[in-house]
Amino acid sequence: MAKLWDKGKKIDKKIVDFTTGNDFLLDQKLVKYDCLASIAHAKMLRKIGVLSKTDLEKAVKGLKEIIRLDKKGKFEINQEDEDCHTAIENYLTKNYGEVGKKIHAGRSRNDQVLVALRLYEKDELAEINELINELVNAIEKFIKANGSVQIPGYTHMQPAMPTTIGTWLGSFITALKDDAELLETAFKLIDQSPLGSAAGFGVPVLNVDREMTAKELGFFKVMDNPMYAQLSRGKIESTVLHLLTQVMFDLNKLSSDLMLFNMKEFNFIELPEEVCTGSSIMPQKKNPDVLELIRAKYHVVVAEEMKIKGIISNLISGYNRDLQLTKEPLIKSIEITKECLEIMCELINSLKINQEKCRKAMKPELFATEEAYKLVKKCVPFREAYKKVGKKYFK
Repeated sequence: MAKLWDKGKKIDKKIVDFTTGNDFLLDQKLVKYDCLASIAHAKMLRKIGVLSKTDLEKAVKGLKEIIRLDKKGKFEINQEDEDCHTAIENYLTKNYGEVGKKIHAGRSRNDQVLVALRLYEKDELAEINELINELVNAIEKFIKANGSVQIPGYTHMQPAMPTTIGTWLGSFITALKDDAELLETAFKLIDQSPLGSAAGFGVPVLNVDREMTAKELGFFKVMDNPMYAQLSRGKIESTVLHLLTQVMFDLNKLSSDLMLFNMKEFNFIELPEEVCTGSSIMPQKKNPDVLELIRAKYHVVVAEEMKIKGIISNLISGYNRDLQLTKEPLIKSIEITKECLEIMCELINSLKINQEKCRKAMKPELFATEEAYKLVKKCVPFREAYKKVGKKYFK
């Protein structure tokens, strides 16, 4: 297979394999987006006279063919290809002739991967936004049925004051809505086309129409500075992962709460058997493994965010191959977050309340603050009321 950078010199296979890494596997996620960007690019090349009408027809036909094959799992990227860009160009050249050799005019693999990543990120963030909304709806439905049930509120992991299921779970609705706002901001940053920035210095001679390709691909605008287009790689990914860590943080805390309230010592809620696992030795066990894994996966996503931030620091301006290693943390973290949102939604939909256990947990000391304020209402100074009620519980 021909490599896009091949000049006819023999390169040590170990070097090629090392520089390729697992990029060819990760790029299966980007095939559709690379093809969509290539279709837009081909239309632009036709406009400026680089491609003929026949060339364009062949290119579009071939690229749509690849999209169909990819959807069926039949477009495979081999290690020899290095990445999806090479695999796609080689396919076009093999099956559609000269147009495969022409289509790379006016771009670099650098802006090619940037635009594919941004299209991928836009789609994935839209899906994550839908999953956040589904979880919010599931929690709202649960609150509608059980929100008025009283439970203890805790500070310092000690019973503090009365609260309700609605207030407790409602706090996660508010948190998730904040996450959705952060997602909107991240989406806005991503929604700029880097295509045509080439290796970071623009494209000489050809007078490429970047506005045209941006419009074709549904981007809000073009990235004006071609060098920043390259510098944004990794920075944008770390922004996406910061958003994902916020979502996962909320799922982490919700998981911890659900596990606590599911303990036999509390038993405010009950997880049905179909979402729990068991023990290989203790027959009575019903384990909330799924919540433990969601809780742990927050830390995995945080680590991936730190990995990206570490990789992109200390680099000089311009493209550096280090940036290739930001792709895996991005894809991995997106998949983790989507899966955890889906699982949490399923758990909330199956959750049950033990109203009797909740009622029994409402001990008199939870109302101590209320007692103190009743005395304040009778003109007793708060500090005196505080001490008087305190003596009742600390003898």
